[in-house]
Amino acid sequence: MSNLKNVQPLADFNWDEFENGSSLNVSKQELEKAYDETLNKVSEHQVVEGTVISIDKKEVIVNIGYKSDGIIPASEFRYNPELKVGDKVEVYVENQEDRKGQLVLSHKKARLSKSWERVNAALENEEVIQGYIKCRTKGGMIVDVFGIEAFLPGSQIDVHPIRDYDVFVGKTMEFKVVKINQEFRNVVVSHKALIEAELEAQKKEIIGKLEKGQILEGTVKNITSYGVFVDLGGVDGLIHITDLSWGRVSDPHEVVALDQKINVVILDFDDEKKRIALGLKQLTPHPWDALDENLKVGDHVKGKVVVIADYGAFVEIAPGVEGLIHVSEMSWSQHLRSAQEFLHVGDEVEAVILTLDRAERKMSLGIKQLKEDPWEAIEVKYPVGSKHTAKVRNFTNFGIFVELEEGVDGLIHISDLSWTKKVKHPSEFTQVGASIDVVVLEIDKENRRLSLGHKQLEENPWDTYETLYTPGSVHTGKITEMMDKGAVITLNEGGEGFATPKHLVKEDGTQAQLGEELEFKVIEFVKETKRIILSHSRTFEAAKDEVKAPRKHNTAKKEAAPVINNVAASTTLGDLDALAELKAKMEKGE
Repeated sequence: MSNLKNVQPLADFNWDEFENGSSLNVSKQELEKAYDETLNKVSEHQVVEGTVISIDKKEVIVNIGYKSDGIIPASEFRYNPELKVGDKVEVYVENQEDRKGQLVLSHKKARLSKSWERVNAALENEEVIQGYIKCRTKGGMIVDVFGIEAFLPGSQIDVHPIRDYDVFVGKTMEFKVVKINQEFRNVVVSHKALIEAELEAQKKEIIGKLEKGQILEGTVKNITSYGVFVDLGGVDGLIHITDLSWGRVSDPHEVVALDQKINVVILDFDDEKKRIALGLKQLTPHPWDALDENLKVGDHVKGKVVVIADYGAFVEIAPGVEGLIHVSEMSWSQHLRSAQEFLHVGDEVEAVILTLDRAERKMSLGIKQLKEDPWEAIEVKYPVGSKHTAKVRNFTNFGIFVELEEGVDGLIHISDLSWTKKVKHPSEFTQVGASIDVVVLEIDKENRRLSLGHKQLEENPWDTYETLYTPGSVHTGKITEMMDKGAVITLNEGGEGFATPKHLVKEDGTQAQLGEELEFKVIEFVKETKRIILSHSRTFEAAKDEVKAPRKHNTAKKEAAPVINNVAASTTLGDLDALAELKAKMEKGE
């Protein structure tokens, strides 16, 4: 209350006019005049400079010297995260007073009005500018530069290939304007161009110092199926897949990872040093040099099959140390097969060292040597006369090759297949892959071959046939095969005989046909060549001659008897020729 006592009323204030309201008009005009004189003249749709007086997450308040301050969304300043109170900014006056009496400003439009001038100047002067990465788009990113949406190609973000574009969204970065299309108002910017300028200087320095055998640190930039690209600091080099490890590498990802820092050695480069060959495995000693000195021929080693081909398999017994198992060293069998039948990539195997050349870094291995050679004691397991079951492997015109066990082969000659059947080709008798019973006839240890027989498993029926099919004896048989030269007759007691066409004439004068069963007389029997010559016609011709022949005296019979017995020991009188000769002798005797 004491303060109010000190307030003195204006002596010249006209209270009547105040009460009537007339004094307000005068004071308002004077007030506006005085107010206008102290404030900037502001026109709508013009660009003016203002001062930032307040910043928060949503809004930026700017004073342009007008009666009220303008509020601008903070999003319009995303390109400039360094904005602070007191900074001068350009703004576009959209409206001096909105419905709320608020001054409406836009920083974005202010920038746009001058952005093309600034963008073109930046391109001409190769100026480094700042931009805000708004979002991803096909092939790159959209960047806010001076309020203009510029395109940043994916290849221009960095010197390294970009694997994740999303990490750049929302970032403010420096760029160079590299292209402007005035007609369509398209702007292309690059961040890579800024880096390349620095890298070019580094690159020249690095290239100038490159030497073969030099060890450098690099970063894995890219991994391909054939090797790894390494960034040496602006200069790229390639580690070929064969130079990643002393061992075999199927995928470079097994050895290195993207962005990994590694030491490499320079192996070679071209004259301009644009192609640089690098090595990683060369930083470690060769595994052959570290191989156990005591390792020798005959020792057993273990390893993993890393490569396989028809001719053999490569086994890695230590990283970078491999030995070849040739297919011939996989089995005692003499049949050369494909290595894939015995081993596969990834198999863990034990093998015997057959040869070892440390100078040439070569080693040959064998796995069949882990088993006993079946030919060492062949006479014990397969003595002559012993019987076995074998597997048919293949045919030739002269016999059948069979396998008794892996590594033990034998031949059954075509003549040793059957006692009675005439085999023209072994395929008539059996088939490949079938089992067949055999007996060992002969051992050829030096050539690793057995002579085998099949027919020897049975008794020789020709021993019986010799006493059964005596010349002159008559037997029943069936015609089983017809040929131009005659017919094959299968005899009821067993075995086959042959009759020429003239001996196939029947009693009624017709020719005997295939499938007919008739009586046949044995004309000739030869055991050695397994030959039985037969005749049907002689069976009835002999009977006719018997009827025509006169009764003989006792003395003639006594003389003829031994002759008949010599011709044929059978129930018949013998063949026609013997009877004719006997008749002549008897007539002389009379």
